[in-house]
Amino acid sequence: MEYHTLFATMQAERQETDPEFRPLNIACVFSPPAEGNLDVLQIQEDLPQEKADNTQDPDRKKAALTAIIADYNRRYGAHHSVGEFDLYYQDVQKRIKDQQYPNSDLPHTQKIDITIVVDMLLTGFDSQYLNTLYVDKNLKYHGLIQAFSRTNRVLNDTKPYGNILDFRQQQAAVDTAISLFSGQSGEQAKKIWLVDKAPVVIARLQEAKTKLDTFLESQGLTPIPEAVPQLQGDAARVQFIQLFKEVQRCKTQLDQYTDITPKETLVINEALPKEILQGFKGVYLETAERLKEQRERPNQPSNPEVEQLDFEFVLFASAVIDYDYIMGLITRYANPSSGKQTLKREELVGLIVSDAKFLDEREEITEYIDTLQAGKGLDENAVREGFERFKAEKQKRQVVDIATAHGLKPKVLQDFIDGTLSRMIFDGEQLSELLAPQQLGWKARSQKEQALMQDLIPLFHKLAQGREISGLEAYEQ
Repeated sequence: MEYHTLFATMQAERQETDPEFRPLNIACVFSPPAEGNLDVLQIQEDLPQEKADNTQDPDRKKAALTAIIADYNRRYGAHHSVGEFDLYYQDVQKRIKDQQYPNSDLPHTQKIDITIVVDMLLTGFDSQYLNTLYVDKNLKYHGLIQAFSRTNRVLNDTKPYGNILDFRQQQAAVDTAISLFSGQSGEQAKKIWLVDKAPVVIARLQEAKTKLDTFLESQGLTPIPEAVPQLQGDAARVQFIQLFKEVQRCKTQLDQYTDITPKETLVINEALPKEILQGFKGVYLETAERLKEQRERPNQPSNPEVEQLDFEFVLFASAVIDYDYIMGLITRYANPSSGKQTLKREELVGLIVSDAKFLDEREEITEYIDTLQAGKGLDENAVREGFERFKAEKQKRQVVDIATAHGLKPKVLQDFIDGTLSRMIFDGEQLSELLAPQQLGWKARSQKEQALMQDLIPLFHKLAQGREISGLEAYEQ
């Protein structure tokens, strides 16, 4: 109850002094006094702390929870109440899991950033997007392991571990618990449960960067990002992919540590300066995309080294640099009067091309930036609306070009594309009907369909934004 009040007070104060501050969405969940409610009684069967809390000043607790739920309702436009607590509890769980959706699909305002709990959600609740557990409660044995395990559901290489920030100095309880539950003791148990300390990972980062530099020099190149496009042959490009992937993997792990010292930060920056890292990430994505397209090209002779390559694009997608963040930066570029530091075009484009999240849209975003004049004075809504218009106009021109190249009417082709995307189902019969007016024989029509699909498949993938179009895979062989 006190934490919820503190967050509300401090965030309100921050907003008053900084109009640019984007508050975290805070939720709080603990069970109300049961008062004969069978659903609440069932929930509390596994909540010993909350059961005990309900014996002390239950009216105050119920009043606080009523106010917390009212605040939640205002934030999310919901209509929950203490009397139907289970519906509120389910909604909280759903909004935590909604972090899986990008802000362009589901706005940040509809998600939860931090959830304050007593016993709830510490067992039996899994979300791969839970990253950090802040502990201000004494835990031990299976309760400690269960609670800490809420964060260790591996999502991908951007979240290979969970973080525990413990305010109760419980190292002895942690050591006891992991020894008991791993069947090992001492250092062996820690190797099973805990990640390496920062200095160990820093040493691995330095070693990985040295290997990358040595490889580039062996190819007669200076070990800088600008030299990578000069690599000759797929074997060399594959080697670069593998070596830099290890550099990025170490850096991603280090980004999750909360106890990096200033001295360690200096060592990391000396081994891998920020501008060098960003440059290498950009050429990595360009090289990887080139090899990926080559691998997926029809009738392309197979290259075993490229076939077996795992590009791990997710390693290069920042959780911080999302669509909203980029739109905000473009606004600063077009409207420096906000008082923020003016961005240069090169800095803005560099951020975009070094993040895998924008692989499908980075060309459009970069081209859109080129249409803007620095300092033009656009607000963020105008920037967003302008970008959507820019994309729509570009896509319309692309459809016209494809239609013209294949002897089709642009409107007919656009209707075919819109119909496919509205159902997310690709209909081969409709494709045949599209080409029917050309009165081709079966062999010529088959060749025409293949040629048309070679142009349409990349467009479908871009417009589908990662969603699967059923039936399309038959034309991707």
